[in-house]
Amino acid sequence: MVSRLQKLEFLLKQKNQIHLREASELLGVSEMTIRRDINSGNTPFNLLGGYIIFAQKDKNNYHVIEQQSKHISEKLKLGEKAAKLIEEDDIVFFDCGSTIPFVASQIDDALRFTAICCSLNTFNILIEKPNCKVILIGGEYTPNNAAFSPLNYQNDLDLLFTDKAFISAAGISQEKGASCFELSEANIKRQAMKKTKQAILIADQSKQDKVYTAFICQLSEFDQIIIE
Repeated sequence: MVSRLQKLEFLLKQKNQIHLREASELLGVSEMTIRRDINSGNTPFNLLGGYIIFAQKDKNNYHVIEQQSKHISEKLKLGEKAAKLIEEDDIVFFDCGSTIPFVASQIDDALRFTAICCSLNTFNILIEKPNCKVILIGGEYTPNNAAFSPLNYQNDLDLLFTDKAFISAAGISQEKGASCFELSEANIKRQAMKKTKQAILIADQSKQDKVYTAFICQLSEFDQIIIE
């Protein structure tokens, strides 16, 4: 007999992630039962933001899904602060990174705005906002940061001006500025900053005094920095 965990594993192989509510309906059990299954021991799943995903096994590289499960309380507070900056009819760029989905999740459902994003995890949250028009920047998908990188130098960001751009960073240093792991990711961040009225850096305390491979910009180039 196929167990619930085996069925769940099959479902995830078809679509990479599945909402807890949908899994409950498909498997014919309560959401609480599935939560208990996932937390019962050594299972290959994580539950994040209402979505069930495969746990990341490679601990040597940065994985946005893994990072999202860290410093959750702090990121919720940061997300709430950032979300309050979005105004009616704003056009907003949402960067990839582990903190950005917490911004998207805190936006009032009644607010009408346009979102431009380059990451799958943030996209999945924004499409559930009833008054949000979502534009997903395309390109090559990289699972480490759950983001899409353009295949050429010209992309949708060239055609769009935004009111605000929420930018994440893996490292923040007063001397070295903001940095991340991937050069392609840093390029998208810089491009988004050039096309916005207000560039906002958002990062939790764990990012401070760290420097990584790809330089984004000096901290003085941000219009606002939100950090707990």
